[in-house]
Amino acid sequence: MLLKNKISEINNVVKGRTVLTAVEELYCYAQDSTNKKNVQSHPEAVVFPESIEDVQNLLKYANKHRIPVISRGAGTNMVGACTCPKGGIVLDFAKMNKILDFNPINMTVKVQPGVVLKDIKDLASNNGLFYPPDPSNFKVSTIGGSIAQSSGGAMALKYGTTKDYILSLTVVLADGTVMKLGAGTIKDAVGYHLNQLIVGSEGTLAIVVEADLKLIPKPETSRVLTAYFDDIEDAIKGATNILNSRVLPATIDFMDKNSIQTVESFNHSGMDITKEALLLVEIDGYESSMDIQEAIVIDALEKANVASFKVAVTEQEKEALWISRRASFAATAKLAPDVVSDDIIVPRENLASMIVGCNNICSKYNLKLCLVGHIGDGNIHPQIALDLNNDIEFKNYIVAKSEMYKLAIDLGGTISAEHGVGSEKISYLDLTIDNNAVKYMKMVKKIFDPNNILNPDKIFKI
Repeated sequence: MLLKNKISEINNVVKGRTVLTAVEELYCYAQDSTNKKNVQSHPEAVVFPESIEDVQNLLKYANKHRIPVISRGAGTNMVGACTCPKGGIVLDFAKMNKILDFNPINMTVKVQPGVVLKDIKDLASNNGLFYPPDPSNFKVSTIGGSIAQSSGGAMALKYGTTKDYILSLTVVLADGTVMKLGAGTIKDAVGYHLNQLIVGSEGTLAIVVEADLKLIPKPETSRVLTAYFDDIEDAIKGATNILNSRVLPATIDFMDKNSIQTVESFNHSGMDITKEALLLVEIDGYESSMDIQEAIVIDALEKANVASFKVAVTEQEKEALWISRRASFAATAKLAPDVVSDDIIVPRENLASMIVGCNNICSKYNLKLCLVGHIGDGNIHPQIALDLNNDIEFKNYIVAKSEMYKLAIDLGGTISAEHGVGSEKISYLDLTIDNNAVKYMKMVKKIFDPNNILNPDKIFKI
């Protein structure tokens, strides 16, 4: 054990902050939301820092003794990004959860990494502003994890992802050095944009301890159109028609027939379980533009042979639809002892081939598949229900996953749109990233973290 006889020293280093060491407590941190066949390792201590100084002191100690340090928010990622393959110390940022400053004039907010996304969104909304990134788990996930994974969500089509709302970051390097990255202004053309390098680095380069976020004006209103199709290709054509009609919806989300039926069984909301595909199209803007946008969208859908559609206007109606869409993962979990959610993106013109291919691959290996996704930007989430303890099913799943990744790459896409790489997709990295690029990524890692203590064995192995 790396920490044998060091727990008392760690307690002294973090000056009385909460430190967990009991086996039962550590086991809770051995996994995140990634559904794995078994738990192979767990941390040897969990520390709850309450200040930047706490993080500095802990990292100085860990770097000196070559102890791995894994940052953790809510643990909602699905790629093993905050698991502990080499043991070490988990930094749980639950107590660094303060909104430090809110500036409605500049439309900015400064936060600590443990702040829950919903709290940021609510603060902005209550003041007539908007923080758009909306991963499905935004009610519990934290901004630190969102930055680490460069999370997206349904509204990425119109508003972009987390990286588009980072004005500056304060980070602590592996040796305890504090560094401010970015000016905190809307424009900044001075030097390399190292803050953007940190976004999506999964805690492997530095630990984010503060973030300045950009907010935007809140749309006056929105509507959600529910559109059903008898053919998946027609649904994709409908999405393309909408975008070609010069209307840019906030979202164009997708559910296939299996997902519709599974979700409706799990959460009765009146979905049409006879249809092959469903689009959720959210339009927003000024109230005076809603009828015009709605008419254009409906015309685009009708040209794609939409079977039926309905428009939700009230907040209650809209929320009910999004609850159903976001319940797809939980609903799929009812089909088997386990469910694994993946994350693939291809150019929209190849989306139909990707969806058909996923269905064919899972059918070939006798796996239950529910498909959802953000069809507007070509991002789909294959959700596979299986028994991970069934050796045949598990082996079939591994082969099917590999074939889906290869298909995505062959169709001009990649193996992760918004979930990251973590430990789960390391073996597929060489398939999707130029070998020279991987080489330079490892060189960057070595510069930032020469002793490889920050979240080791994530993204790639050193």
